[in-house]
Amino acid sequence: MIRWLRYAAVCAAVLMLAAAAAGCGAGGKQETESASSAEVSSRESTEEASSEEKLPDAESSSEKEASSEEASSEEFRFVDAHGEWFDAVLDPDAPRHAYDWSKLKASGERLSYEDEGYQMHFGIDVSHHQGKIDWEKAAAAGVEFAIIRIAYRGYGESGNLLADKTAAANLDGAAAAGIAAGVYVFSQAINEEEAREEARFVLELLDGRELGLPVVFDPELIRDDTARTDDVTGEQFTANTREFCRVISEAGYRPMIYANMFWEAFLLDMTELADIPVWYADYEPAPQTPYGFEFWQYSESGSVPGIDGPVDLDVWFEKTSG
Repeated sequence: MIRWLRYAAVCAAVLMLAAAAAGCGAGGKQETESASSAEVSSRESTEEASSEEKLPDAESSSEKEASSEEASSEEFRFVDAHGEWFDAVLDPDAPRHAYDWSKLKASGERLSYEDEGYQMHFGIDVSHHQGKIDWEKAAAAGVEFAIIRIAYRGYGESGNLLADKTAAANLDGAAAAGIAAGVYVFSQAINEEEAREEARFVLELLDGRELGLPVVFDPELIRDDTARTDDVTGEQFTANTREFCRVISEAGYRPMIYANMFWEAFLLDMTELADIPVWYADYEPAPQTPYGFEFWQYSESGSVPGIDGPVDLDVWFEKTSG
């Protein structure tokens, strides 16, 4: 819980900006719902922060400890997808990544990473918004993996949980083209019970299907609209994530978390979730996160043969040694 106190002051300062800054490089695919469960897509994040008041005569030792901790805390800055800058305090206990970004090269929309410890793979993430995909063309163009939306929960009050109507066709098409696939669920869970419901729904849809890549929990908040997750705390989001991943892991699949820098800095407890791999979203030239991750969503507006319109682009840093 130390982490929540450490960044409470920062969260309070950005609370008024959180809804506008929620994207923070995230490639979230939001789904709204009315009575007819209509869909929209967007990206966001926000958090409610709390403050603690001290008694005037109880300041000596505790105030000194707080001052000492703040002085020794490592701070960093990051920018979100909307150009907003944020100050954050590094979680000293969360695992760091060991990538050397001087080895990262870009050629047009494609990236390369020359390090004998890793093999970089090029991929995409898709949902029904991409329409019918020619997976053979995508494979011929160099797509090696895909993370496919399998389900989503509407962000309206009722929170209907629905299957992505193209998931089965996309999974079959990717497999036939030799493309490794994982799946993700766009989450609007407000508690652990709903997180379990989402995990079980995903398992029901998979029906024992083998996957080459993880099952991803994608919790997001909604920008420019009222949503059922508006009042969910960072602690609750962390608990939801832990519960979803537990259910998925016990079913024999590998779980993974989708997050951007805002979520890692102000919402998720990265120490509590240290054993779960991360699919990180950031559209800067190099990832801004200091924390560990395996997959990087680096563009929300890429182009790939076989897909009409823009598509999210990703890379997978597959560890080959160490």
